[in-house]
Amino acid sequence: MKNNLRNLSAVLAIFLAAISQTQAQSLDGPLKRPKLVVGIVVDQMRWDFLYRYIDRYTTGGLRRLVETGYSCENNMIPYTPTITACGHTCVYTGSVPAVHGIVGNSWYDKTLGRSVYCTEDPTVKTVGSNSTDGVMSPANMLSNTIGDELKMATNFKSRVIGIALKDRGSILPAGHSADAAYWYDGTVGKMISSTYYMKELPNWVDSFNNLQLPQKYISKPWSTLYPIDTYTMSTSDDKPYEGRFAGETQSVFPHKLVGNAKNPFDILASSPFGNTYTLDFAKKVIAGYRLGKDKYTDMLCVSLSSTDYVGHQFGPNSIEAEDCYLRLDKDLGAFFTYLDQTVGKDQYLLFLTADHGALNVPGFLKENKIPGGPFETAMLSRQLDTALQAKFGIPKMILSIDNYQIYLNTKAIEQAGKPMSEVKDFLLTQLLLNPSVSTVIDLAKIGTPELLQPLQMMVTNGYNVKRSGDVQIVLKPAYLTGYLKTGTGHGSYYPYDAHIPLVWMGWKVPKGKKTNRVTYMTDIAPSIAAMLKIQMPNGTTGTPINELVNP
Repeated sequence: MKNNLRNLSAVLAIFLAAISQTQAQSLDGPLKRPKLVVGIVVDQMRWDFLYRYIDRYTTGGLRRLVETGYSCENNMIPYTPTITACGHTCVYTGSVPAVHGIVGNSWYDKTLGRSVYCTEDPTVKTVGSNSTDGVMSPANMLSNTIGDELKMATNFKSRVIGIALKDRGSILPAGHSADAAYWYDGTVGKMISSTYYMKELPNWVDSFNNLQLPQKYISKPWSTLYPIDTYTMSTSDDKPYEGRFAGETQSVFPHKLVGNAKNPFDILASSPFGNTYTLDFAKKVIAGYRLGKDKYTDMLCVSLSSTDYVGHQFGPNSIEAEDCYLRLDKDLGAFFTYLDQTVGKDQYLLFLTADHGALNVPGFLKENKIPGGPFETAMLSRQLDTALQAKFGIPKMILSIDNYQIYLNTKAIEQAGKPMSEVKDFLLTQLLLNPSVSTVIDLAKIGTPELLQPLQMMVTNGYNVKRSGDVQIVLKPAYLTGYLKTGTGHGSYYPYDAHIPLVWMGWKVPKGKKTNRVTYMTDIAPSIAAMLKIQMPNGTTGTPINELVNP
């Protein structure tokens, strides 16, 4: 009798355990998902940087990605202008500026009569410092993100966090319903947030800030990681077209990292140690939020901003850029090892991409007899205003030139009774006289001109009727808007700006495989959605990468 009772109890225990297991899986059903999704956007990383220094990369960093991951070798940005805020938004929304509304880092708002910053939000306050650097939120982003969809798919039990030095590199990827977004305040040398996410910083963030890592990183000069004579893939160290840090008479190593009185710790971002610091914080975020520690998939959105600052100042052919990527490689290797140890190898899904690329410095191109040069927008604006006023008798007809677009004073033109078509025709004619200009587009008539692809697609995808300008300027290859006597920039539709890396690694990713067919930045979010079996973001224009999703 006792044996029968024991057997019955055992059967009942097994039965109850099975019911419990079924209930535990009821939210996800039979679905298998990774413990953590990690997105890494390397600011201003051109595709060729995957391979330019590959002989010097360590086996655990970028080489690990390329050799053991799945690489989309011909991954392109499907819109113009190719700018930071647009790129970060596109990666995580799977959409384009025409839909998600982030048409630049900033844009001119004719209703407000001023420039609008992409993440500005006067309804929130800074958390973590007394500056205004935290008066930010994702309110200006019109569509949701893959992180938002992940949270909805798990009834908001997944945790989604964004981190970066730049506010826009943290806030826009994390989405509207993120648990938190953190970014760097150079006035105090700390990671901060806003009341959009929280009332006060978690204790562990305060503890991280109290380590004063920025002060430690910038207390020593920036010297090369390896002997400087081994940097054979770069130009010589002293070039007149490379920018200088404050107090320098030459742009040469070692660089003393001295900030200014207003933002004494901002200088960190212009050195490779800004990336080191960001990944230091990423590890603390994983531990602080216990990411990947329960049955619900979490997401961490990391943007590494220092590559952009270094690129802007020194250009992609500098020793500074090479050293930045060699150091980034080591930092990524340490971060991947941390993920292996804390989340589990192949238990996380990771991708690495970029928000845009960059042009070679105009001075470098000239030195090597390659066409190209700067395009001075400030001078152009004055010249065009003078010509327009002489023709139509209306002062200040140009409100702004931003994101390679001209914003016309449509209100003044209408009040003066001048036909807008006549004004635009005259403006287009004047712009085409500029030797740096390839073509000019009336953005109200994008489909009218016989534009070559991919320009037709990219201009259409980048045009938001409520936020974009009236006329699009398309420069000749290797011409660059701005003053830029030193350093470089980006924003065009050409491959040096629009061809970016996309490498996947980890959970269910085909190992050591590549595709050379064209993929787009907009395909990242729907690919994650397909792999996780969740809805893609609501503004998505991309499609899943089938070779990745169904290997």
